[in-house]
Amino acid sequence: FTIFLLNSGTPPETFRDKQKNYTRVREAYANKEKVFTKTLADHGISRDSLQIYLRAFKTEKKVEVWAKNTCDSTFTLVKEFPICEISGEIGPKRRSYDLQVPEGFYRINELNPYSKYYLSMRINYPNASDSIRGVRGHLGNLIYIHGNCESSGCIAITDEKIKELFIYCIEAYNSGQKDINIAIFPTQLTDLNYARLTKAYSKNKDKISLWADLKKSYDLFNRKKVPPTVKFLPDGTHEVN
Repeated sequence: FTIFLLNSGTPPETFRDKQKNYTRVREAYANKEKVFTKTLADHGISRDSLQIYLRAFKTEKKVEVWAKNTCDSTFTLVKEFPICEISGEIGPKRRSYDLQVPEGFYRINELNPYSKYYLSMRINYPNASDSIRGVRGHLGNLIYIHGNCESSGCIAITDEKIKELFIYCIEAYNSGQKDINIAIFPTQLTDLNYARLTKAYSKNKDKISLWADLKKSYDLFNRKKVPPTVKFLPDGTHEVN
């Protein structure tokens, strides 16, 4: 019997297969897979070699999906999802219960197919910088991009939008991507916006320091269309290259 199983030719479950064991994930594919595959096809990207990078902008209330084939050298903007609700104000999250959405450099570290808010993707807050600059022992956690349209520190994009974004993440993992990075910005850090922020918050060294690192990342990515490498430094700042 064991020999029969070993020679039956049944391929092992893929990451996609495992996710489709959940009802809401199957619903997401039923509703959004055609849109997803057409979007990739329109940009010459194969789902079997999909790599993605995410950027979120608080003021503009949107999440960008940038994508490429594994063999491509640069990313292309393929989708923008409007944010339905986002709590707090511009600036980083530094403690629990402040209702702030974090700002900085993160990655998606969990897909939750049975979320209270339909589907959700956990952001790895607190990162190394937050742990240094936040209130130790009271940093908070459980920050997500999720469905529905209410926020207490998370990014809510409605059930319909989260279905499609969830598929992008599943397919990227399924094609071998190890980490899905996301940069969260206070606003689009054009030179004009950045000048306004630094003037308005000139006395807030914490915000100014973080925004300087985010500005460098923003400019580098817009110029190169390649996510910069980010190293977390002992003082909570970042080395962005």
